[in-house]
Amino acid sequence: MKPNIAGQVTTQFEPVRDVFADLWHKSEIGAGLCVYYQGEKVVDLWGGWMDREKSEPWTQNTLVNIYSTTKGLASLAFAILVDQDLIDYDQKVAHYWPEFGVAGKADVTVAELLSHQAGLSGVSQTITVDDLCDWQKMTGLLAQQAPLWIPGSAAGYHAITWGYFPGELIRRITGHSLGQYFFEKVARPLNVDCHIGLADQHHRRCATLNGPNHSPKAKKFSRNNKTQTRIEAPSSELFRNAQQNPIIRPFTDACSTRWRRAEIAAANGHATATGIAKIYAALANEGELNGTRIISSAALTQALKVEVEGIEDLVLGHEIRRARGFILN
Repeated sequence: MKPNIAGQVTTQFEPVRDVFADLWHKSEIGAGLCVYYQGEKVVDLWGGWMDREKSEPWTQNTLVNIYSTTKGLASLAFAILVDQDLIDYDQKVAHYWPEFGVAGKADVTVAELLSHQAGLSGVSQTITVDDLCDWQKMTGLLAQQAPLWIPGSAAGYHAITWGYFPGELIRRITGHSLGQYFFEKVARPLNVDCHIGLADQHHRRCATLNGPNHSPKAKKFSRNNKTQTRIEAPSSELFRNAQQNPIIRPFTDACSTRWRRAEIAAANGHATATGIAKIYAALANEGELNGTRIISSAALTQALKVEVEGIEDLVLGHEIRRARGFILN
């Protein structure tokens, strides 16, 4: 069944439409693509279907679980909190969250926490997807968790746990959840269709994720595959703890009502392609787009200060430049 490609591109970006249309020769089911260039929207395309059965067309308003792209949205919301002089990256986390300052974490700074240096890439006990959807349980577990390495001595990807940190600090300082704060400070001013914690009325617009529903450990990789090498490495316990406790299955878990309702700010934001592109267009323009400013240039510079570079990530096994929440190229 040939997909219907819709949307607009400016003349100089017409070849992008051809590449986008070619996706369906490579087993793609549905997708959206939006690009801003120098503050102007130059590509806004969508096509295919929202479901594996190919019964619901993908539209401009189709929402997608954006997984770790949510970390960037949460980092922006947190940077706005800094811009309001309500929190300091260099202050200790326990200053704002006293329960956090136990088990060797008393001196962890906000900057270290946001840049994946705190040693909290996972929790020691086995947890479930239901636990991830329970904000109080997860923040309680993480506050009591002993670091998996000496904080500040190394960095390791906090794949799922990371989102609870900016969210809990925002909640304690403002009284609002991260999703509420993000809506007030980013989504509403920019008029973007991006959500951290999705209201029930929007669930019908969500694309069904198409992916494996088994543990990555069960998949056979080639000997050259870096992921398999990491699983079998001496430090593989860190990888499993961060990435596979719990296993999050695309169909069963990440498309469920409980998942969509929850605020899991490292992994379960929902957005349209246009919404994400518009937010980053504002960031690329020093925090302002078409007369709407969401963050000062100075605060954005603070948020993008390099905190980690030139060292191997203990979880992923390769170098990543990290700022205060954002990953840098």
